[in-house]
Amino acid sequence: MVEETEKTAENMISEIRIDQILKLLPHRYPFLLVDRLKEVIPGESGIGIKNVTMNEPFFQGHFPENPVMPGVLQIEAMAQTAGIIVLQSFPEEERSGNGVYFMTVDEVKFRKPILPGDVIEFHVKKEQAVRNVFKFRGEAKVDGKLVSQAIFSAMIFKKS
Repeated sequence: MVEETEKTAENMISEIRIDQILKLLPHRYPFLLVDRLKEVIPGESGIGIKNVTMNEPFFQGHFPENPVMPGVLQIEAMAQTAGIIVLQSFPEEERSGNGVYFMTVDEVKFRKPILPGDVIEFHVKKEQAVRNVFKFRGEAKVDGKLVSQAIFSAMIFKKS
């Protein structure tokens, strides 16, 4: 166990900023839902950060007088965090030009609304990987409190 812990700490990336995220993911505004990552262990786990502002386009319709971040976008942000973590484990020359497709979303729970001004931390951890299919467990937290969670899988593929 000690060897594994040392290896993990050695491989940890303290921060992945937006300029690097844009090189890894095909998503762009308004659908890029992760601002940065921290404590990334490539291919294994990490924490995605989203600063929620009143200027988010989804608040115009969800709901104008009581703005709440849609649950499906919380799950999408978890998946984007997981995608960055997986792609960061690829050799540098293979990190760009990839696509990601959702395959499953299970055991989803929404516990508290996410509001303008919140800073969300998406804690994701790989549970399984078989070839190019990855299964992750994700938890969204605001101020250290669990607001949503899910288990999800996705396939990563090389775009032609």
